[in-house]
Amino acid sequence: MALVYGDALMKHHLSDEHPLQPVRVKLAVDLIRSTGLIEHCHLLPPRPATVQELELVHSPEYVELVRTLSDPSRRRQVPPQAVDAAGYASADNPISDELHEGTSLVVGASLVAAEAIEGGAAVHAFSPSGGLHHAHRDRASGFCTYNDAAIACQWFKDRGHRVAYVDVDVHHGDGVEHIFESDPDVLTISLHESGHWLFPGTGFPQESGVGAGRGSAANVPFVPYTWDEPWLHAFEEVVPALLRRFKPTVLVTQDGCDSHHLDPLAHLSNTTRIWPRVGRTFHELAHELCEGRWLALGGGGYAIYEVVPRAWTLLFAEMVEHPELAAQVDDPTTVVPGPEAQERVWLALRRDLDRLAEVHGIPFSAPG
Repeated sequence: MALVYGDALMKHHLSDEHPLQPVRVKLAVDLIRSTGLIEHCHLLPPRPATVQELELVHSPEYVELVRTLSDPSRRRQVPPQAVDAAGYASADNPISDELHEGTSLVVGASLVAAEAIEGGAAVHAFSPSGGLHHAHRDRASGFCTYNDAAIACQWFKDRGHRVAYVDVDVHHGDGVEHIFESDPDVLTISLHESGHWLFPGTGFPQESGVGAGRGSAANVPFVPYTWDEPWLHAFEEVVPALLRRFKPTVLVTQDGCDSHHLDPLAHLSNTTRIWPRVGRTFHELAHELCEGRWLALGGGGYAIYEVVPRAWTLLFAEMVEHPELAAQVDDPTTVVPGPEAQERVWLALRRDLDRLAEVHGIPFSAPG
């Protein structure tokens, strides 16, 4: 088991006021250390990704634009329309002097984890700074400059793997899905709050890939106030069935923990109690289908102190098969909404699972 972390990752700092703060990664690693879980892994340092690695999924023009924007002496050379087209006219994606360097380190950290798996140094690897799943081929989006998740998937594919990517962040993994939507050798599955209520406004059951990739994307949207029980029902119905049919040789997971009821940027009502089940399911599927090969990435999570360290520690405990060491950091109880919200959540989930079953030709059992 490998854990990729180093203080250099604190350079991925968009601004002091930005919701995405790198200290959350440090806090998660600190908790992994204090629980004793750190004793069950090898700690690997990150490295910057090369330009060639960034260009595995990003256009050369986009990478050069980011490098230019990161250089104060050259920044003014970029015309405003190019800044806007590349996603940097939004407060979500501020320009900074360390924009390229900071995000290149995140990509490099995820590639160090991938290299450990491919080279046999580790069966599982966790890159908690990773999971920047909204970045597209030629533009930033949703706090994400370079898409380390997609780059890792492409890196594995280039080495002959069939890649399954499962994204449980509360926001749709749109960047990764769009990059691979026509690729039959990369399966993307995203479970997220419905785009009717939340950024990026995509990720509905009928979105299933295009051309040769039709059927290689699956989306499970949830309505606001979805809590642990319906969320886990959908997860455990959809993910194992689709993975078993696809037969991947490596599993990549984006483990954003912003579906928690305390997260300030979304409207789901999960607790950390989903994470042992999620981690155990991923672990079992990786061994069943992929000879254990599992790359876990971080992702969203904006209750920086209250939730992120605990959720990722619970996931990590399942990765190293020592859940008892993290049991004390779990939420004590599930949070359940009122009867009216419960009825609305189950009704919407039944409808969306039925639609997903039609699209993918797999009968998913309706919740009781």
